[in-house]
Amino acid sequence: MAIQMFGILIIGLLLSIPIAISLGLATIYPGLLNPHFAGNIQFVIRNMVSALDSTPILAIPMFILSGDIMTKGKISEKLFNFFAYFVGNKTAGMPIAAIITALFYGAISGSGVATTAAVGGMAIPFLVSLGYDKVYSAAMIATAGGLGVIIPPSIPFVTYGVVTGVSIGSLFIAGIFPGILIGLSLMVYAYIYAKRYGEDKEKILDRYNSLRQKGFFKLFRESFWALLTPVIILGGIYSGVVTPTEAAVISVFYSILVCLFIYKTLKLGDILNILRNSVKSYAPIVVLLSLAIVFGRVLALLQAPVLLRDFIVANFGNNWIMFLLVLNIILLILGMFMDVGPAIAILAPMLLPSAVAMGINPIHLGVIMVCNLAVGMVTPPFGVNLFVAAPMIKEEVMKIGLKAIPFIISFIIALFIITYVPSISLVLLQK
Repeated sequence: MAIQMFGILIIGLLLSIPIAISLGLATIYPGLLNPHFAGNIQFVIRNMVSALDSTPILAIPMFILSGDIMTKGKISEKLFNFFAYFVGNKTAGMPIAAIITALFYGAISGSGVATTAAVGGMAIPFLVSLGYDKVYSAAMIATAGGLGVIIPPSIPFVTYGVVTGVSIGSLFIAGIFPGILIGLSLMVYAYIYAKRYGEDKEKILDRYNSLRQKGFFKLFRESFWALLTPVIILGGIYSGVVTPTEAAVISVFYSILVCLFIYKTLKLGDILNILRNSVKSYAPIVVLLSLAIVFGRVLALLQAPVLLRDFIVANFGNNWIMFLLVLNIILLILGMFMDVGPAIAILAPMLLPSAVAMGINPIHLGVIMVCNLAVGMVTPPFGVNLFVAAPMIKEEVMKIGLKAIPFIISFIIALFIITYVPSISLVLLQK
């Protein structure tokens, strides 16, 4: 029955049926087949409501809202100028500054799409004006946008914590070094690309010198409040002063104060439109998340997690290396077709018992899952970040996707290092 449920879901996705409908049909299928089954339609409806009766889940709309406010407040431009001040005159300095901006902006928004939109809207035209290929620039930003779901605060980490009971604060801390490692891997390819294809040094130095003329202290003063955002969020969580949900609420008020009264990049009337757009963004997510959680509960009634654990242990024994290899391959493929949130909500509760049986830390498993599915955000043909970046340069999605392949390979190399060196994720949690 569990296999049939997954079959319905996969067929629905292949037929381009909206994922919410595919997921809903798969969830009610056992109840339709057997009205006496505990997971009948009444069970599904009740649990769709109870699944959202969770305080930690409130962090998701709050981080979406604060990310939208920061995006509209053009915070990314101030961050980019600050980082370009240090590396802009080096080989691939400006692309590297854009990647660092995406890395840092991820610590503000918690969203890959928001990171791609905010950094791309500013950095892509800037890089093109310096002579960089527009498709290359869009591919780089789309890939770097995936850092938005790895660097804390991360919305997918919140989802993983909600459905598994793992500490969201610990997941946030565990995502810091993996996010930095992946960012470094993207910078390495940006450097190789610049060495191979060259750069317009004259244009770059002209822009760089105009930044230098502003002076370090002026740039630091302009970017200070943006740089302080992740310090407040992560510092509050790690010190135990606030929970992740409370930190998300603080980030909303902080972003409003900074954009309205310090940078003055927003007007009071803009907040209502931002709030309206954030609700529109969250509404489909919350429906998918609710259905995904209930889908997992129906699978639990069918004993699917236990059966999967027994199957994996029987076939892999204690060979966690092979288990993680197969898991990575499955998640990379799945990430091409499914959004990060629903994929985590469906798979995490199923995979966790198997991973624990193999001796894999639940927090490390969460990092592996999120990093894998972040690759899917830029993997053709359905990578969501590609669809965000494509309109910015008025090019086809597949053209950007093909140009992103070397960046994706760099991402995957870092992913496998993270997978097989757990200490990268867990070192900050060791006391």
